Amino acid sequence: MPGYETPADQAAPVKILVAGGFGVGKTTLVETISEIEPLRTEERLTAAGVGVDDLDGIESKSVTTVAMDFGRLTLTDAGVVLYLFGTPGQERFWFMWDDLLSGALGAVVLVDTRRLDRSFPAVDFFESRGLPFVVGANCFHGEQSYTAEEIAAALHLRNPDTPVLVLDARVRDDVKGALLALLDMLITESAALA
Repeated sequence: MPGYETPADQAAPVKILVAGGFGVGKTTLVETISEIEPLRTEERLTAAGVGVDDLDGIESKSVTTVAMDFGRLTLTDAGVVLYLFGTPGQERFWFMWDDLLSGALGAVVLVDTRRLDRSFPAVDFFESRGLPFVVGANCFHGEQSYTAEEIAAALHLRNPDTPVLVLDARVRDDVKGALLALLDMLITESAALA
């Protein structure tokens, strides 16, 4: 309607990446928090991935993101609208990460502590590009065997102040908490540069 502004029109846009390895819960996180029907580019796993995609620990996975996921969340109290871009997790699609990085202010890097070794490339990607990020240790089956401190130590994060949060990507409050932690970090870094 002409002359009508929605809260999203009034809010400042903030691009956030949701990244991590194959099968860590990126699509689930975007679906959980998005106020709109998320855009998903999932395709069924096929024989082309045999010997390429490592399904150890995620044998029941049948679909995967091949381009990106997209969702939106308006944080009226903060005066921002978050545009969430979920990256593909399979290594053969990582070339897209640099394109998705353009214009992003920060990222949530999801990790699966059952397969932590597959998390290092995502952490390295953001550390090497200097994009602020928080780590979200996704709880599968509703449980997490490690503390945030143990996960941070295992990841060997370059910046010891990088927040590491234990979350369940299926729980809206957990996801919102991770996004707010990222925004707090971005605001703090911005204030320090002013």
